Amino acid sequence: MFGQNISVIEGLTQERKRSVYLETAEPYYQHPDRNPNPVSKVAPFAPPGPGDPIPIPFKAFQNKSSTVLYDSLRPLLTTMKVMGIMPITHDEFTFQVTIQLIAYSVAIFLILLGYIGYIKWDKLEMVRSAEGRFEEAVIDYLFSVYLVPIVLNPIAWSEAKKMARVLTNLIAFEKIYYKVTKKKFIQFLGNKPYVISIVLPVLACSTMVVTHVTMVHFKFQHIIPYCYINIVIYLLCGIWYMLCDMVGHIALTVADDFQGILKHIGPANKVAEYRSLWMLLSRIIRDIGNAFSYTLTFICLYLFLIITLTIYGLMSQIQEGLGVKDIGLAITALFSGIMLLLISDEAHYASNCVKVQFQKKLLLVELNWMNDDAQQEINMFLRATEMNPTDMTLGGFFDVNRTLFKSLIATMVTYLVVLLQFQISIPEDTSNFNASMLIKH
Repeated sequence: MFGQNISVIEGLTQERKRSVYLETAEPYYQHPDRNPNPVSKVAPFAPPGPGDPIPIPFKAFQNKSSTVLYDSLRPLLTTMKVMGIMPITHDEFTFQVTIQLIAYSVAIFLILLGYIGYIKWDKLEMVRSAEGRFEEAVIDYLFSVYLVPIVLNPIAWSEAKKMARVLTNLIAFEKIYYKVTKKKFIQFLGNKPYVISIVLPVLACSTMVVTHVTMVHFKFQHIIPYCYINIVIYLLCGIWYMLCDMVGHIALTVADDFQGILKHIGPANKVAEYRSLWMLLSRIIRDIGNAFSYTLTFICLYLFLIITLTIYGLMSQIQEGLGVKDIGLAITALFSGIMLLLISDEAHYASNCVKVQFQKKLLLVELNWMNDDAQQEINMFLRATEMNPTDMTLGGFFDVNRTLFKSLIATMVTYLVVLLQFQISIPEDTSNFNASMLIKH
């Protein structure tokens, strides 16, 4: 029934002009001179008089610009729009990038670049303690690396069109789901979107403030660009988490509905409708990976570098004892590791729900009592789950799953071992060593 919609999903993103009445009855409903009570909604007109009122359909006065899936993402998308990293707006069910929002985002980006230039011109300096040059080098390098993710803004702008397409396809999927099941998605995310949109900026600012407070000779105005950049990273990871979590819940909901219709299946076209739903969902999960191909690749590499440097800075000070400065390094390493874990784990969860959950339902179906057409549709559905990839791939660079997190941890341990061996091979006090050499000569 909806198989043709899969190849032309872009066509579903456009609002089609359709009439909800029969053409022969259209003049009666639209002309006031013929009908004293013209109808402007889908709800039927309830004439006065005795008797029960005519029940109003659910979609009669539904807000066109409000859907369950978009409402779940609205708080985080609005926050990202205000921060200048998501120049996307929507017109009913269609999302698009606008020139006005791009200009607003560019203005914020230029202001931040000027602020960073002011900090460098102000010659921000930290008083280096005598705790060891390894810690000094790591701290100096870290505070320069913290500013590198400013390039995430233009990267996010370049992928905004792909993100808009993902959001549009999600809304189109919700419309098709309603046509097939006559049900709406429940608010399966609850208050999580609002909590995340509030907690993430607060957490990002808190980690940077703690890191700067533990250092000396830092001015408050120098923390602002660091906080902004850290908020951008946290928000991008948050929207990735929300999309993966949403796709996983959608897949579980559709799979449960599909299991319900398998118990009393009638015509085979019902299986074909769910197969079309699954194929559209598998395409959405691939589009999510493509929409974050460069953004999330940069974030994963950045988090890998930050975790390696911070852990190396902490381990290099174990012999001499950890100090106040190491609190900021420990907090940074902890939250960076948590973000990297959530990025990998949520992508694995979404891929597993889309593919494995449906395959379980299909493999447990009793085909003996079904007709030939229904059996053929079941086999085609099972073959589709095998042939269509459902892995979260970042533009073909690598797959995002739990294996990615394991590989990064293994690589990180290898680098740490090499760096610590390099540290051990260097004399602890170079100044005393040079002085002794001068005395000998």
